[in-house]
Amino acid sequence: MSAAQKLAIVSQLSLATEELAAAGIRMRHPGVSGRELELRLGALRLDRDTIVRVFSWDPETEGY
Repeated sequence: MSAAQKLAIVSQLSLATEELAAAGIRMRHPGVSGRELELRLGALRLDRDTIVRVFSWDPETEGY
């Protein structure tokens, strides 16, 4: 398998993971706005201090 093929597979898996995470958030928070969905996805990837500092959004008070 070429490096390009491997990269394509990793990219597809990353996208699938993102879609599953977004679906889980939508199930837990029906009617979530696009911005809030992005914040919640970010909170899954970044540490709390970064989310609070950069986005002024606290996942601990808002929930994941």
